[in-house]
Amino acid sequence: MIKPRLLIPLLAFVLVSSLLSPASAAKSSSSFFLVQTPAFPEQKVTFHGVIKPKVKNAVVRIDVKLGSTWKDTRLRTKSTPSGAWKIQTRATGLEGRTTYRARVTIGNKTLTTGSRTVVIEPAPAISTPDELIAVTGPGGRIHGTDVSRWQHPYDKPIDFEKMYAAGIRFVMIKASDTRDEADALALKYLLMDRNAAQAAGIYTGYYHYTILPNTTNRDEVIRDAQAQAQKAIWRLSSMGGYTEKDLPYALDLENNCVAASGSTCTKYAPRSLVTLWAETWLDMMYEKTGRKPFFYSYPTFMEQAMVRSEKLRQYPLWKARYGIDPADLTAEPGRKDFGCFVHSWSTSDCTSLWQIWQYSSCGIGERYGVASTRIDLNVFRGDTASFLQLTRGVWTPQTGDYLPIKEPTTMFITDIRATSTDKPTRIKVEVKRPSGNPVVTGTVAFRLNGENPKKVDQTPVRDASGVWTLTLRNLPAGLTEGFIAFVDQTGTHAEIRQNISFNLIQGVVPTPSPTPKPSATKRPVVVDTCKGQIKN
Repeated sequence: MIKPRLLIPLLAFVLVSSLLSPASAAKSSSSFFLVQTPAFPEQKVTFHGVIKPKVKNAVVRIDVKLGSTWKDTRLRTKSTPSGAWKIQTRATGLEGRTTYRARVTIGNKTLTTGSRTVVIEPAPAISTPDELIAVTGPGGRIHGTDVSRWQHPYDKPIDFEKMYAAGIRFVMIKASDTRDEADALALKYLLMDRNAAQAAGIYTGYYHYTILPNTTNRDEVIRDAQAQAQKAIWRLSSMGGYTEKDLPYALDLENNCVAASGSTCTKYAPRSLVTLWAETWLDMMYEKTGRKPFFYSYPTFMEQAMVRSEKLRQYPLWKARYGIDPADLTAEPGRKDFGCFVHSWSTSDCTSLWQIWQYSSCGIGERYGVASTRIDLNVFRGDTASFLQLTRGVWTPQTGDYLPIKEPTTMFITDIRATSTDKPTRIKVEVKRPSGNPVVTGTVAFRLNGENPKKVDQTPVRDASGVWTLTLRNLPAGLTEGFIAFVDQTGTHAEIRQNISFNLIQGVVPTPSPTPKPSATKRPVVVDTCKGQIKN
């Protein structure tokens, strides 16, 4: 294995360049990144960027500047549905300085990026590809991290070359989320991070953050898990599928609260249904992509919020357990101070079958090239051969695997509870895809009829994928006429509306409460969430 001092130097120019485009195509742009990528047996050069607005199958060509003349290198690719593109080629020359640019063809218009220069320098001798996966982590383990929007304060990019130089060899990137707004942010930063990390020589994995459905119906639980797995499959498809630099997707399941009042949870999902949901999601991802996804959680959740499952045990575990230093060669995140954690991955000697261990949430961000003060740190269990085994099996999506555009929908109003003005009106709404499965994205809203309708005090609560309870308040007595609208800002499912009317009788008018006197402001209690954690 190579030692840290022999790590390949990375030379990269990663400033975003706007396209120098004709006025007729001024709305389109692309970033252009150029990086020397560690590789065996010859070094590689990686060109990558993202077209905005996103365009699928735009043709990207790379030009090289020789003397004062630009020439076509014949390097070609097409953008993925997310607008991202990447071209990687071998650097057969051992050292030198060369300038490149990209030409992006969208329809009948071609846009040209600014130029970038890369300097290739000789690399230390490497005998096997395994040596690129240096065991630079604590305890002689492969070191990794995971990132999301929180590592991009003020939209600042991550310096993955600095991360690689600090010894990180894999990064798990948040790629999708149950909630549409959080999912859109995940996509934004995924497009920034995936190609940049791979270009720096870092392997990339992905994770889906889960909000469980508020239902005790087993069939609805299964349909919700399948819908959220579909979202992850669509996201993976938009990136072009798995490559040899990808680790599997992971299911992040760490919260079983399904209803809350403010910051207080009022209802938790039953243990058996939490387990059923996880089994369904993992099975669907594995069946579709051919790679076993990870399951991410922490020991007390797996012990107290789930039941033991032999099916879950077949999937690799990514475990969060802080306060134990992995520099100790015998460190084991599966033990309690006294006794065992009992869950699907527990073993008879109080250890557990983990594959990745998230040992800290308090890594020093600056050291690893991120603008945030903190970053999660992970270690991989096993040697480089077992690590590379996770990258086996390239999955390329087919036409039907891509995110649909304005797919037809059907709406069903399954229940209306409307009585008097002093009680909320509750409307149960379901929206389905042509297959009969629930929609994956979108939400519902109530609108009053009329040219200038008043705004309605309303709250839509997602009970499960494609199922909402819409609560209306402060409506007047008498006949209320309007419609329920399903809207999807992602454009995945077609919007649809259905007329609705109901009567309310006048309820008791509440007596206004006296205005309370302002109380003295209490100083917030400062809690050190990194106390006892490894900062490394």
